[in-house]
Amino acid sequence: MTAPDGGAVGVRSASTAPASTPSASPPAVVPAPRRGRSARAADDVVLLGVRHHGPGSARAVRAALDAYRPEAVLIEGPAEADALTALAADPAMRPPVALLAHVADDPARAAFWPFAEFSPEWVAMRWAAEAGAVVRFIDLPAAHTLAMREAEPAPGAPAEPDPADPGPAPGSDSGGPGAGSDGGSTAGPGAGPHPASLRVDPLAVLAETAGYDDPERWWEDAVEHRGSGQESGEAGDGADPLAPFAAIAEAMTAIRTAYGDGGDDRDPLREAHMRLRLREARRAYARTAVVCGAWHVPALGPATATADRNLLKGLPKAKVETTWVPWTHRRLARAGGYGAGIDSPGWYQHLFTAPDRPVTRWMTKVAGLLREEDLPVSSADVIESVRLADTLAAMRGRPLAGLGETVDAVRAVMCDGSEVPLALIRDRLVVGDALGEVPPDAPAVPLARDLAREQRRLRLKPEALERELDLDLRKETDAGRSRLLHRLRLLGVDWGEPGAARGGKGTFRETWKLRWEPESAIRVAEAGIWGTTVEAAAGTRAQEAAIAAATLADVTSVAERCLLAGLSDALPAVMRVLADRAALDADVAHLAAALPALVRAVRYGDVRGTDSAALARVAAGLAERVRIGFPPACANLDRDGAAALRTHLDEVHRAIALLPDPDPEPDPAPADAPETAPERGSAPAPAGTPEPGSASSPSPGAASGSAPGAAAGLRDRWAGMLRSLAERDDSVPGLLRGAAARLLLDEGRLDAAEAARLMGLALSPGTGPAEAAGWVEGFLAGGGMLLLHDERLLGLVDGWLAGVPQEAFTDVLPLLRRTFAEFEPGVRRSVGELVRRGPAAASGPRAVAGGTGKAGLPGFGPELDRIRANKAARTVRLLLGRAGTTGPAELDDEEPAEPDTREGAHA
Repeated sequence: MTAPDGGAVGVRSASTAPASTPSASPPAVVPAPRRGRSARAADDVVLLGVRHHGPGSARAVRAALDAYRPEAVLIEGPAEADALTALAADPAMRPPVALLAHVADDPARAAFWPFAEFSPEWVAMRWAAEAGAVVRFIDLPAAHTLAMREAEPAPGAPAEPDPADPGPAPGSDSGGPGAGSDGGSTAGPGAGPHPASLRVDPLAVLAETAGYDDPERWWEDAVEHRGSGQESGEAGDGADPLAPFAAIAEAMTAIRTAYGDGGDDRDPLREAHMRLRLREARRAYARTAVVCGAWHVPALGPATATADRNLLKGLPKAKVETTWVPWTHRRLARAGGYGAGIDSPGWYQHLFTAPDRPVTRWMTKVAGLLREEDLPVSSADVIESVRLADTLAAMRGRPLAGLGETVDAVRAVMCDGSEVPLALIRDRLVVGDALGEVPPDAPAVPLARDLAREQRRLRLKPEALERELDLDLRKETDAGRSRLLHRLRLLGVDWGEPGAARGGKGTFRETWKLRWEPESAIRVAEAGIWGTTVEAAAGTRAQEAAIAAATLADVTSVAERCLLAGLSDALPAVMRVLADRAALDADVAHLAAALPALVRAVRYGDVRGTDSAALARVAAGLAERVRIGFPPACANLDRDGAAALRTHLDEVHRAIALLPDPDPEPDPAPADAPETAPERGSAPAPAGTPEPGSASSPSPGAASGSAPGAAAGLRDRWAGMLRSLAERDDSVPGLLRGAAARLLLDEGRLDAAEAARLMGLALSPGTGPAEAAGWVEGFLAGGGMLLLHDERLLGLVDGWLAGVPQEAFTDVLPLLRRTFAEFEPGVRRSVGELVRRGPAAASGPRAVAGGTGKAGLPGFGPELDRIRANKAARTVRLLLGRAGTTGPAELDDEEPAEPDTREGAHA
């Protein structure tokens, strides 16, 4: 038997591959071609057995077609796609692309057949388009394949992978001739199975026979890395371009004689259909070329048409639709169509496009990538890497340096032994992020065509490489992009994921992480049941999602997403569902969880120019119900329940601070006044950050207690509820009472003396240590700066902690550690330093704070510490370049300078 390069290889002996045990139902095979004969099954047919996604096979196919000049080219692929082959010649078609077939009324049942630039099938299609030859697909129709998959799921992986299951097909990922579904792998369960029941990887069989432990490496040595003649498929000196295919056919014949059909029960069906299509072509054309997986070549010989038709009779069938969709190299690196996933599509693309000096050109690419990442790589490094790769190939007996040699050379020379740059090289070059393109006039569902129009209008091109997109919603184009991305998310097409906004904290900014995956085409087809345009489909889907929502929070989330997506037509229906759910739901936790999303929706509606008055009314009513139901809900809670309700308390407090007061007032404040909501066109803080009136940022109107003209408004009623909650007895957990006191203190509705009184009561000896620790945790959760600026509060905490009994200290320590761990490191150090020093002794101007006669620590007290202020003022003037001047802030109470006692200072 001859190898693909013309050299001799052996076959497995009977001990390793028992040929005496025939297949249960062996397919018809042709006699093994002799050495030196062509790959023709007859004068009018040539069988070109290839490795799917093999650059060497692709070059050999082009050379064979140039030599044979067939009138018809038959390609392994779904028979329904014949009408799509003409698009392969369209200049707008750029691989990698894939044929997509899906059931018309259930797009989730779909399959892909991908093609790369280096795929032999793609080369054959392009050659036929240039030569004017007819192209036909001859594999089992997708109508049968998808129907069988639904009716009788195969125990192994299907011939064409389900897009929802991107895992590798059974067998190696080498993608050798007939790998995966075309040949299977040695993955039979149990010990000693029948040879015909094994899924065979023919590439692994040939590699082991030739003495290789890696099938991928054997294929590269035997086919991809041969000299320029074999490498290009253009063997010089009169060599037959069909000879490599004859060798491959002979090898596959021997393997199928030993292993039967390889254990795939669908292969006989597929091959029967291939034979029927081949007979049709032979009757219609004088010369026909067949390009298929090498595993199938022996089965395309003599067999009766009646037997083939009987084999295909009664197969289940479904109505399918086919089209072209973009594909990516990253998806080729998984088990793709034909079950032939490859590990290094970027490397194969390079071998196909740069047959001349591939190693040198590859090293130049690697160096360019590393330089883009600011890693120092010199020309000498490139030269040395090429020399080292060639030397390694010679030492290992390889005809040309392969990917393994180049990786070893790059690691040693350019990466200094580090694996981190190598990971980047593998991701960006070895695999790559190439994304194909299909012509705009390719068949597609109406929703996909509308999406393509929107992408062109908004200049938002799908890309396989993940990138960040910053949007300014004040610009019409960016606002349109935001609406499109949010609508697609409603439809389950996760082209973009929202992230934290950069460059500003306003709600008019958004940041997205975009990455287009081939499976998105399936999601778009599935979403076509909701409408023919993206806007109509998203609106219908939003209404259905609101009706089917399980909780009130889910409904509010849908309402928020409707505003983000600009679905004004769908919003009224969603609001009716929201109002009905809110009226029936009596759980305070559910109501509290729903309110923040509603308030965010009101804010987003304002910045996006959407009428959100109905949402504001629902949100105000919801807030009132939370206010009324919150105190009873706080009684007799355990620690976990109190922690959950404390989170709701903080979120509802921030939400209420942002709501306009719904009560009518004689002189109402403007809706966009700073006291009630962020000003249009400004940069209000996004959800989840401190807001005016929140627990960590006093509102502008905090000193007066509420916004002007809203003294009896919602915020005042909420503050009254917080005050009653802070003064409740031990039936309310200390965590909630402390949190309520802190919220009031931050808003200026509770003065420091009253806060100290409440803390003194909570930390009194009659309160249990655990309960007191919970109060401290709730009170200090807003930040530890309070302890630095109020000596009384620090003294109360210090005194209580010093008096905690030893047996209870271990119980409260985790709570206190968690509380203080949330402080900034500088705050923790300052608190520790103040506690270590203790109360300051009365001395100098620092001794008395405000004339009270009470000793205090530096920085404490109601009056300004003039000495410390003077030092700060001098530093500020130095920074402003006015160190030699004396401003009005320069105060008179300078601290006396200490005498200089150094030797010779007064000489």
